[in-house]
Amino acid sequence: MKDGIEVKIIRCRSKARLPRYMTEQAAGMDLYAVLDSDLVLPPGQRVMVPTGIAIALPSGYEAQVRPRSGLALKHGVTLVNSPGTIDADYRGEISVIIINHGDSNFIISDGERIAQMIVAPVSRCCWNLVENLEDSERGSGGFGHTG
Repeated sequence: MKDGIEVKIIRCRSKARLPRYMTEQAAGMDLYAVLDSDLVLPPGQRVMVPTGIAIALPSGYEAQVRPRSGLALKHGVTLVNSPGTIDADYRGEISVIIINHGDSNFIISDGERIAQMIVAPVSRCCWNLVENLEDSERGSGGFGHTG
């Protein structure tokens, strides 16, 4: 495996497809819906869609589930909690919470690419409680502070 980490994966449902990189340099792997029949998602509604897979990430890694840009652009379909986080100690089936922000029903079919997943290292912090924070160029400027 070129510059990769090994991640154990199982099929929780027999017809589940494994996540797949669609191009040589893609950062995200596509996740696929596992459904017994088409699912109709009306505008403004959300649904949890199973992928039929479970993974065991190595300690120190997470998986992020993100929207597919094509679904967002063409249909207004995206993820409610984006990115969704899969922790290294989670062993259950991965499901994706999809919302339809579009103007018409969106049909989700079995085997459809519904999201993408990225595996990334995790950094954990140790809090250092202090009385003051050092100044910075930005300071406390928040949303829209640069115009």
